[in-house]
Amino acid sequence: MTASHLLVPVPIPDRIAALIGSCIPPHVLAAEFDAHCAAREVRRFRGPRLGIEDQADREQALSELARANKTLSAHHPLLAVRPGGAW
Repeated sequence: MTASHLLVPVPIPDRIAALIGSCIPPHVLAAEFDAHCAAREVRRFRGPRLGIEDQADREQALSELARANKTLSAHHPLLAVRPGGAW
């Protein structure tokens, strides 16, 4: 029996990542990339006091994240990306 907290993350070789990526539809790969970029943008705009432009940029990033997560969740519910989640 293996305990999940004892597992060590191992980097995936590029050839294996390409093989995995070839099995996933292109629109899902694009949505995953968009979700990670949008989540990174959302994390940039944290803080108690944001200017009006920063609030607008954060809302734009949140809408892009929601759009990408809709595509990812339609493919598989566990693929959704959270702004504070570990990637």
